[in-house]
Amino acid sequence: MRLFSFRARLPRRTLFAVACLAVLAAGCAVPGRPLPGARHAALDAARFPEIDAALRQAIGEKKLPGAVFHLERAGDVYERAYGTLHDGPDAAPVTPDTVFDAASLSKVLATAPAILLLAEEGKIDLDARLAQYFPECAGGGKDAITIRHLLTHSSGLPSGLPAKPAWHGDAAAHALACNTAVTDAPGTLLRYSDINYILLGQLVQRVSGMPLDQFARTRIFAPLGMRDTGYLPLRRGVAADTIAPTQKGAQPGTATAHGDLAPGALLQGVVHDPTARRMDGVAGSAGVFTTARDVARYARMVLNGGELDGVRILRPDSVRLLTTAQTPAGLAPRGMGMDIDSPYALRPRGLLYPVGASYGHTGFTGCVLWIDPGSRSFYVLLSNRVYPDDASRVLELYTRLGTLSAQAAGLVHPG
Repeated sequence: MRLFSFRARLPRRTLFAVACLAVLAAGCAVPGRPLPGARHAALDAARFPEIDAALRQAIGEKKLPGAVFHLERAGDVYERAYGTLHDGPDAAPVTPDTVFDAASLSKVLATAPAILLLAEEGKIDLDARLAQYFPECAGGGKDAITIRHLLTHSSGLPSGLPAKPAWHGDAAAHALACNTAVTDAPGTLLRYSDINYILLGQLVQRVSGMPLDQFARTRIFAPLGMRDTGYLPLRRGVAADTIAPTQKGAQPGTATAHGDLAPGALLQGVVHDPTARRMDGVAGSAGVFTTARDVARYARMVLNGGELDGVRILRPDSVRLLTTAQTPAGLAPRGMGMDIDSPYALRPRGLLYPVGASYGHTGFTGCVLWIDPGSRSFYVLLSNRVYPDDASRVLELYTRLGTLSAQAAGLVHPG
């Protein structure tokens, strides 16, 4: 494996960045094709300075304080750390070892593969109804919801649980989810919903007897060698000063039970997502902390049909369910976990990764995983763009990085 790993320092703009933004302004999204004879070639190092420039520019514009970027293809790796943990005068630099709050990447790193593992073992029927496992969730139009609907965000449930009146704990979250009525008939609408994955995380515990964080650690993270990945990093002994902070307004561990931020210093090592915070940091929708290096191991496993370094995590058919269209007919394609071509896929896919064949996911804190099996390439972006107040918008950065990653992997505009 050829590895490029170092820190970025000096900001500069590139002509490509300007050109890319011009294409974005035109509203175009053109799938790419491999360069002739380049399908198995190494990464194109000529693109690395442009990737650096895109991230330096975003940091210079205070869209995020720091990030780690990882690009890989056929054994070649470009990995680099940028910026600092926060904007204070004593802020430490981000390094490849920096741990980030992965937000909704938790859905594909932990929850979806956990459900698929249990399906492999015959403990979950993916086409069974939710009420078969949770009879208390019957009613409110939910009787027709299947596990497949939850995994593909086609259940018709609202996007999230209410914050008020104040509540706390997994049991309270479950009661709220079970008492929520659908807004549309299951299978007729694609709506990204944290409630879907909160219920799936609780289903893991119901059928396995293990809390989601324990199941993910013992069945996914540890076997894969994802040594820095898991829920509740401070309880696992991860030093707070190695974790990228998310939001100002709370001391580590002092977020209130109802998810609000108490006055104080940084929210660092405590999950940013307020619903997951109300659930004490472990939810099927959010809560995983990780490094770019660990997410890359997960991506390699997926590209390799569910196996890495002689350890099988998922069967090839489970990887297929995770990464290919499983939504009901007529809905934007999503896998049982991965996004394929919903509106959320447009930015991280960039302008060149093939529509319908590549797949991935994002996280609200500023995280992206995008994988293209055709070129055997993927890229990972972990950042804390929600520091200091989650007002920053980085969608254009996602598109630039997705496009540059595809170019480095040998994809070009057709024609």
